Amino acid sequence: MGSEAYKEILAKAKISTDPATNALVKRVGTRIAAATGRSELPWEFTVIDDPQTVNAFALPGGKVAVYTGILPITRDEDGLAVVLGHEVSHVMARHSAERISEQLSVQYGAQIFGAVLGVDPQVTKAGAGLLVGMLLLPWGRAQESEADHLGLIYMAKAGYDPRAAQAFWLRMSEASKGRSRPPEFLSTHPSDETRVRQIEGWLPEAQRYYQAPR
Repeated sequence: MGSEAYKEILAKAKISTDPATNALVKRVGTRIAAATGRSELPWEFTVIDDPQTVNAFALPGGKVAVYTGILPITRDEDGLAVVLGHEVSHVMARHSAERISEQLSVQYGAQIFGAVLGVDPQVTKAGAGLLVGMLLLPWGRAQESEADHLGLIYMAKAGYDPRAAQAFWLRMSEASKGRSRPPEFLSTHPSDETRVRQIEGWLPEAQRYYQAPR
């Protein structure tokens, strides 16, 4: 499923042809993938040429894409390692599989509940979608925080300074000023402020794995 979705997304995207950018993303991604101990996965790291999209994503099976719009915020290899460490962690923690299982379970339960009460199936289906969205938001934040935590460990093991994570999220916060964002309790992602605070607590652990390049 991950491979097929990846192909579908990339088929509609503009893939970067810049050799330096592609080499950078592949180099950092490959080092972090090796730090997971799962080098045998068919890891792919693709750069999508879209300066307006400040994002990256990961799909099951080690399929990772980075939009060029996030590169001015990552700034250097350590900053990029924060992003790729986070995305690789989503793969390692099987978050996509968790979300699919959660969604199917909640939808199935809502449909049964509606049938028992004699609610119209179309209303039940619409309600199930709303219920899915509301109930799964906390799980989304928990998964994002887990990916932040694991990402620190992986980037440190790969030889990237985990202290770069706080600086990166502060830059993300600055870059997002003026944009409309939902309050944290209505979002699947922790706020930048929450992330910086959590990372500060995890840094002593991550630093134990970090050896500065000589």
